[in-house]
Amino acid sequence: MTSVDERATRASRRRDDLIDRLMEVFLDRGFASLSVAELAAVLRCSKSTLYAVAASREQIIVAVVRAFFRRATERVEAVLDASADPRERVGAYLRAISAELAPASPAFFADLDAFAPAREIYKRNTRYAVRRVRGLVREAFPDGAGAAADAAFVGAVAGQVMEAVHRGEIAADTGLDDSAAYAALASLIVARMTASGPPGPAP
Repeated sequence: MTSVDERATRASRRRDDLIDRLMEVFLDRGFASLSVAELAAVLRCSKSTLYAVAASREQIIVAVVRAFFRRATERVEAVLDASADPRERVGAYLRAISAELAPASPAFFADLDAFAPAREIYKRNTRYAVRRVRGLVREAFPDGAGAAADAAFVGAVAGQVMEAVHRGEIAADTGLDDSAAYAALASLIVARMTASGPPGPAP
């Protein structure tokens, strides 16, 4: 490896470490009220060090939010067992989302909703999750006459509930925190699928 490659690798590792540390701050406190100077003080580094992540405060936020959802999605996908009961895979997927979002504070989700670039990342992630749930439902009932309708219904319900959880509406209406809300959603969807008939063969 050349010295240029080594420097690039070290720089990439430093950037990843900064993103990890910023992610912890964002999840705990949100990000809307934090300036680059305040973030530098929290992380005990210089502002120029933070600008190694991205060229502006807004771009730093986008980089951290994008990394959070990318890593969460990768970990959620990793828990799925292709050999498991297809109905249980739907529940496992939603419970894994719950586990990934559990560390995020209400302030983090409020700031996501208020900052358009971050909100768009969140929306894309939610749309992906909705499509994934629909696909998992279709795998559970590949030959059933009502499979397409069930998949569309479950996907729509999952998407609306996920958005409501992130906005804090479920907590306000029920007192459930995010993790409990996702666990309840998983139970409801698995029960709905069970009531619809026997599962199809695992793919």
